[in-house]
Amino acid sequence: MKFDSPDYFNNREISWLQFNERVLGEVLDARNPLMERLKFLGIFSSNLDEFYMVRVGGLKDEVLAGFNKPENKQQLTPKQQLRAIAAKTKELVEQQYEAFKEISTALKKESIFFLKHEELNEVQAEYVKAFFRDQVFPVLTPVAVDAYRPFPMLSSKSLNIATALEAEDGSKRNLALVQVPAVLPRFVDLPVDDEETTAVILLEDVIISFIDSLFKGYRVLSAMPFRITRNADLPFHEEGTHDILKLIEKELKKRRWGVGIRLEIQKNAINTELLNMLRDVLDLQDRDIFAVDGPIDLTFAFAFYSQIGVEYDHLIYQTIMPVEPPALEQSKNLFDQILQQDYLLHHPYHTFDPIVRLIGQAANDPNVLAIKQTLYRVSGDSPIIKALKTAVENGKQVTVLVELKARFDEAKNIEWAKQLEKVGAHVIYGYSDLKTHSKITLIVRLQEGRIQRFVHLGTGNYNDSTAKLYTDIGLLTVREQLAEDATNFFNWLSGYGEQPKWNAIHTSPNSMLEKFLSLIDDEIKFHKKHGNGRIVAKMNSLTEKEIITKLYQASRAGVRIELIVRGVCCLRPQIKGVSENIRVTSVVDRYLEHSRIFYFHHDGEELIYCSSADWMTRNMRKRIEILFPIIDEEQKNYLKDCLAMTLADNVKAREQGPDGEYFYVTRGKQSCESQILIQHYTNDKLKSKPSFENPLEHKWIAIERKEDKISFEPQSPQK
Repeated sequence: MKFDSPDYFNNREISWLQFNERVLGEVLDARNPLMERLKFLGIFSSNLDEFYMVRVGGLKDEVLAGFNKPENKQQLTPKQQLRAIAAKTKELVEQQYEAFKEISTALKKESIFFLKHEELNEVQAEYVKAFFRDQVFPVLTPVAVDAYRPFPMLSSKSLNIATALEAEDGSKRNLALVQVPAVLPRFVDLPVDDEETTAVILLEDVIISFIDSLFKGYRVLSAMPFRITRNADLPFHEEGTHDILKLIEKELKKRRWGVGIRLEIQKNAINTELLNMLRDVLDLQDRDIFAVDGPIDLTFAFAFYSQIGVEYDHLIYQTIMPVEPPALEQSKNLFDQILQQDYLLHHPYHTFDPIVRLIGQAANDPNVLAIKQTLYRVSGDSPIIKALKTAVENGKQVTVLVELKARFDEAKNIEWAKQLEKVGAHVIYGYSDLKTHSKITLIVRLQEGRIQRFVHLGTGNYNDSTAKLYTDIGLLTVREQLAEDATNFFNWLSGYGEQPKWNAIHTSPNSMLEKFLSLIDDEIKFHKKHGNGRIVAKMNSLTEKEIITKLYQASRAGVRIELIVRGVCCLRPQIKGVSENIRVTSVVDRYLEHSRIFYFHHDGEELIYCSSADWMTRNMRKRIEILFPIIDEEQKNYLKDCLAMTLADNVKAREQGPDGEYFYVTRGKQSCESQILIQHYTNDKLKSKPSFENPLEHKWIAIERKEDKISFEPQSPQK
């Protein structure tokens, strides 16, 4: 049977918007603390910005280039996709601003106020007047727009105010622009009568209140806030380029001035003349213009949360402290401990500190000869970078692959690369036509007169900040097969030659896709013979058509398949005769589900792999990724239990129906929030472990909490 019908696939872009709709669902979920709901609103806004800058920007490029052929799984042209995206986005943005109103109203009950200028009391009004005079006015630069002064090139995502002016004698009308300074805080903390109250006013409201002071001799007829989003999909043309670092620096300068793809304006301040001017200058269609019922750019929620929200304990999540993995004692030498056994780390439930500590110890250990590491995204003040610099200064051979093409981290990575090169590290950039997305570290150490290799493999970045927010898996090991693979991997990246034959790992773009297809084929074979085929796969996104069609084959053969896909999922489950044995679940909760875990029953052998790669076309074909096995039985059992708890989630889990739409999971009599359960499990506070038997049927449901312990009770199979 062929699986080419567009009805069997979800459009990638719409599927992404559905994911962001699930993020918006966390804003609307009254079970979440109020400030956390506000932060999710910021996440939704930030996600949408990036989506428009990259995905919509890419589609706009195709339209401008005259490309109008359907090449996606749903056979939609770029223009058709843009229309569908605009319709869905406008629907979501309307919900977004309704949610902001709801949260603002709820915050008032907690004595937290977003005020307009006309709502200020006398003391606050004087404070704002002085703030504008002393701190805002000196920074502002009004820009006239007329026949002699054309419309300026405004940078992407900058907030601006378009003004319509009239001479005081009525002799002429003019247009002018005022940029809201990004160097100033987006909101101003106002004086209040008591310590229990918080009141703020947004910076653009302050500027609009006194904007007439910028235009002496004119009356301001209207002031319309607006924001332009520009195409940031960098088109690297690397062939023949000898210095990729300089190339990317050059392309980054263009990003702020790319083609306009979205215009946001404030609904209650629309001036038709100003709007028409912006539409014409930016060459936008009506579908590209979003009139919002509230403040433009709600990403200020992040700053509000971190500066004000955290002061209200009852309005934020209770802090969950990460733990050290059992037996990995902080007081002991990490090398000695890793020699004894493999260690599996599950962040953020396990602290990221052992990884930082390992690089730090390696940098200062006289027996360490070399450190090799891939870096894709690191934190702003990275302790990993500091340790690598120290290692160079201490005479270690340090080789670092810095991926300069990590989207929106290019500038930061260029700076890290320059710093590491300056101290003497060997910095490489991988292959020009492939992103290196692998997460691997190799430490070469002299151990009692012989060479010993220590390896870390992970699903997430070497970023101590995001490790507190993203769920990821890491493995510390000295297993010889993995150590030899790690050595060959770095030699492959830094030199010439064909990809080596691996002992235990698989890599893309060559062997990983074939490995996954083979593993699925094995499940089909075993199921036909023994009736026990089962696959559970957890990832961020699923778009690779070969894998999707192979899963459809497995489903038709009777293999039970559970997919935990947080974001984009082009596969459609529960289609009769195609995917009726496939269930797709998405969990959106306080932590961003980022780990990639793949389970294959394999006739009882139970193979488990982790990877830096999703089942996406780009990961399988356009990136250098690593798939690595989990060998230790206890660690395999831990991951199986974590998968079981995720599959049992009926609080934060949504399930995809055969029409591609998502709905909240309601199975089970008692609530089961998987991230909380896994946290307790990792802290060894569960009275009994969940069973992985029949994950499609969810036989184990959390039902009781006593003395910080959660018990599991077998339930009847849920349909």
